Amino acid sequence: MPKEATKSTRRKAADKEKGGRASKAKKDKNAPKRALSAYMFFSQDWRERVKAENPDAGFGEIGKLLGTKWKELNEEEKKPYVQQAEKDRERADKEKKDYDKKKTADSGSADGEDDDE
Repeated sequence: MPKEATKSTRRKAADKEKGGRASKAKKDKNAPKRALSAYMFFSQDWRERVKAENPDAGFGEIGKLLGTKWKELNEEEKKPYVQQAEKDRERADKEKKDYDKKKTADSGSADGEDDDE
């Protein structure tokens, strides 16, 4: 019995007819890193402990355990991670602003147009 066409299989077939998907824009290697969330700081801090407590757990299962632990924390226990995230957000904002300034300065001088015309 033939399989019924789903949205994803129809989309794949349509993409093949069109010549494939549009390519993704290349990421600038000099772009600043995004800020980490409070949960990500918590995860970095606790991952090894959770791994040691659950040596047979896979990557996904460790992630689920970390998520459960994060949800169990009260606001006071989350506070250091939230503070780290705020500092990292400030760093990321500053780096992004500097990066954007540099990027506009580089593109402004590279177009070769004169302003006095």
